[in-house]
Amino acid sequence: MSITDHPPMPNLDASEIAKFSALAPDWWDPQGPSRTLHEINPCRVGFITDATSLAGRRVLDVGCGGGILSEALARAGAIVTGVDGSAACIDVARAHAATSGLDIRYAAETVEAHRAAAPYDIVVCMELLEHVPSPADLLAACRAQLGSGGEIFVATLNRTPQAYAAAIVGAEYLLGLLPRGTHDYRSFIRPSELARWLRAAGFDRLHIAGMRYNPFTRQASLTRDPDVNYLVHARVAE
Repeated sequence: MSITDHPPMPNLDASEIAKFSALAPDWWDPQGPSRTLHEINPCRVGFITDATSLAGRRVLDVGCGGGILSEALARAGAIVTGVDGSAACIDVARAHAATSGLDIRYAAETVEAHRAAAPYDIVVCMELLEHVPSPADLLAACRAQLGSGGEIFVATLNRTPQAYAAAIVGAEYLLGLLPRGTHDYRSFIRPSELARWLRAAGFDRLHIAGMRYNPFTRQASLTRDPDVNYLVHARVAE
C-alpha cells in the first residue's frame, strides 16, 4: 500500500472527545453542565427555521453531542441523522430519542467517515468548529455530504476580547455556566476566517447573525453584532 492509499487522519482531538464524553450522563439535565445548550437551543433553531423549511428535509447534525439540537430539528419536521466522535454522547442521544418517541438515526463517527445513501439537504454544525484540529477540513467534509442547493448552518465563537470575557472568564470562571476548560481562546474563529473556509469548501455565505446569551434571564437572542457567539447560513455555490 502506498502512502496515498492510507485514509486521512480523523479530524478529532482526543482530549476534546474525552471532555465531552465526561458530560454525557448529564447532557439532558437542564440544570447540569450542558444547561446553556438547552437555553440557547430555541435561538439556534429559530435562526434555522427563519432561513429555510425543515419539513421533510434530510438534515445531518454534525457534532450532535447528546442530541439537543437533533431532537428539536426532528420535532420541527426534519428527517435527522446525528453524528459525533463521542460514543458516550451518541449512546445518550439514542436513549433519549427512544424515550421521546423520535425517529433519529445516530452514529458514533466523524462526518468524514459518514456514508449516506443520498446527499443531505441541510447540514448543521453548531459549537464544533472550535473543538477540532482543522475547522477548514471539517467544513469541506460537510460540503461533501450535501447535494446541489444544499445548505449549512454553523455556530461558533469569535476570537475577540469580548468573547474571551464572556465565554471563558464569565461563563466558565465567574458564573460557572460551563465546566472550566470547555473552551480554548486560541481556537475561536473570526467571521472573516470562517467566510474564507466556507468559500474554499464550495459555499456562498448568505447570512450572519450574532447570538447574545443573558445568564440572568437564561435566554439567548439574535443580534447584529457577532462579537461573541455568531451563526452563519451558507448554501452550496452554483
